[in-house]
Amino acid sequence: MTPVLELKGVAHAYPDGHQALFGVDLHVHRGERVALLGPNGAGKTTLVLHLNGILTAGAGTVTVSGLPVAPENLLEIRRRVGIVFQDPDDQLFMPTVRQDVAFGPANMGVRGAELDAVVDSALARVGMSAFADRPPHHLSFGQKRRVAVATVLAMEPEILVLDEPSSNLDPASRRELADILRSLDVTLLMVTHDLPYALELCERSVLLSDGVVVGDGPTVSILGDDDLMRAHRLELPAGFDPHRV
Repeated sequence: MTPVLELKGVAHAYPDGHQALFGVDLHVHRGERVALLGPNGAGKTTLVLHLNGILTAGAGTVTVSGLPVAPENLLEIRRRVGIVFQDPDDQLFMPTVRQDVAFGPANMGVRGAELDAVVDSALARVGMSAFADRPPHHLSFGQKRRVAVATVLAMEPEILVLDEPSSNLDPASRRELADILRSLDVTLLMVTHDLPYALELCERSVLLSDGVVVGDGPTVSILGDDDLMRAHRLELPAGFDPHRV
């Protein structure tokens, strides 16, 4: 089966000469939920920004359902791959929640009753229907994050990419977001330092370190490999045993 997301030999260097990725190979199949783990500076965000063409690979290829991530395909790629950034204020900029969620589909030509239905459905999926006419800056951080997810879901993506989704959330908001993410019928790629969250939501984990993939397998196996975790500066919370969760 063709992977819904495939990277082959992807390398990237920034203009200052810093090499962030060194020949990354990665494949994700439809319906998978994959955590992208790694220490700070591993190249995780750089990799994510290649998935919808925000960054371009210096070498190698990125394809989404067989479609190359290339300038002529960016409009369709960005519909298929929805990225939820770590800070929701980077995504929410319209006067109301409804307008933020409508922004993407409206730019794809969706209008009238069809647009209203798309927005209502996306907000319902994240439990934010009652806040449709509120200004985003009046929301709590957790509510903003849910609206940011809705802005992406409104585009009906094949792949939902989340950058540190649990960061800055209180325990209740963290749990509510986990419940929402479990309910979505979408391929999920989640960048996170929250290792228990990765175990809770993702059956598979890919460990990136110094711009290369150093581990790929069941999340419980990755987190339970003490030598691998220690070698790449990852630590579980005190007393947390992935084999007992």
